[in-house]
Amino acid sequence: MNNPIPLSSLPQNNIFRPGDVFVLFGELFGRGYATGLVEQARQAGMKIVGITVGRRDENKTLRPLNEEELAAAEASLGGTIINIPLMAGFDLDAPEGEPTPTDLLNKMTLKTWQEDKLDWAYIEKCREIGVSRFKEAAARAMAVLDGMIEDGRNVFFAHTMAGGIPKAKAFMVIANRIYKGTGDRHMSSQALLDSDLGKLILQNFDEVSANTFAYLLDASATIRERVQAAGGQLRYSAYGYHGTEILINGGYQWQTYTNYTQGFAKMRLEKIAQKAWSEGIKATVFNCPEIRTNSSDIFAGVELPLISLLEALQKEGGAEWAQAQWQACRELLAEGVTLENVLQKIAGFHGSAVMQRFYNGFANWPMPNSPEQSELTINTSDEIVQMHKDRKALITDLLSNLVLEASGALIFKEVSAPAGPVLWLNHDIIAKQLNQLHAN
Repeated sequence: MNNPIPLSSLPQNNIFRPGDVFVLFGELFGRGYATGLVEQARQAGMKIVGITVGRRDENKTLRPLNEEELAAAEASLGGTIINIPLMAGFDLDAPEGEPTPTDLLNKMTLKTWQEDKLDWAYIEKCREIGVSRFKEAAARAMAVLDGMIEDGRNVFFAHTMAGGIPKAKAFMVIANRIYKGTGDRHMSSQALLDSDLGKLILQNFDEVSANTFAYLLDASATIRERVQAAGGQLRYSAYGYHGTEILINGGYQWQTYTNYTQGFAKMRLEKIAQKAWSEGIKATVFNCPEIRTNSSDIFAGVELPLISLLEALQKEGGAEWAQAQWQACRELLAEGVTLENVLQKIAGFHGSAVMQRFYNGFANWPMPNSPEQSELTINTSDEIVQMHKDRKALITDLLSNLVLEASGALIFKEVSAPAGPVLWLNHDIIAKQLNQLHAN
């Protein structure tokens, strides 16, 4: 992509009706973007179907959910789960009796990881085993799903798979230094990408966050053809991240979290959607704003752009409800701290010369981190946390929930008549959607 393509107006269409089928292609875990979309499907009266990534036993063998796990997962989803393990990635796959990629990574140490080399021909064997396993499971899951969809129904596939970090001991320490380290503890993200460790992680990110979307499109081809032949419509969505336009100095400007290592996989995801679109398949990647989730909390400072949403709520026609959000945020702050103090600190952060170099680098995204950028990002994040009464009740938690609500509504309606294969949900459209949802 040469430039971000924003969703510029509130979508008005909705092709989905009670009895249509919503398929969550990814397991619902805790807080995250999928929750907003599932709620929209529930409100529309759709039949909700999910999958599971399965679980690993004590020998790391992949298995389906047991009865207790399945009951809990279906209760959380509010629908039926096809209990066929669809664990993505290949970090725990290997020829029988041979070491997995994670086993090989666990031989690396903090002293040797930058020089340690992997046998890429062997890694490719592991990748092929993992891909074959996933595709075979996806085919079986789609065969079950096919029998759950009546003729004449519309179907919405929501791809939510993301991540792919191998559980390697050395990487846990390295990641902490890259994403949370300052001063002597700072580590270059480029050093990781230049190593065999980093190259393997990027491959696994591709498999989990991007290639699974292509596997879904292929595996659901029979369903797609049958649904469309019977007069129904079928849509696909996926969650991307590629920076967000937020209010900076009174105008909307693209900015990004640095270093977002998964960004390479997210761009691959965009290309998969573009290819599908060129083949007549309505598949759209929605590049969503930064929020706090269980997985994003590793990235210290990724939550900072959220705070500017308060100003967007006002700018985009906010009334009493918008003011109530300002007041709710004020009540989370420590004694003597004003919301204006927080907004001033955020303005200083985004307006700094240190960050502008990254914000003007859309064509080079994702850029590697730097000592100065890490220092500013991490320290600003920590300082703002300190301005709260309770570290477990933050302004960014409240605003994350609002973004989930708005993005769910926007994606659910936009997929009915999508404008293109890749769209950005910037703070202006998020704020407009929230103000409309809470107008009465």
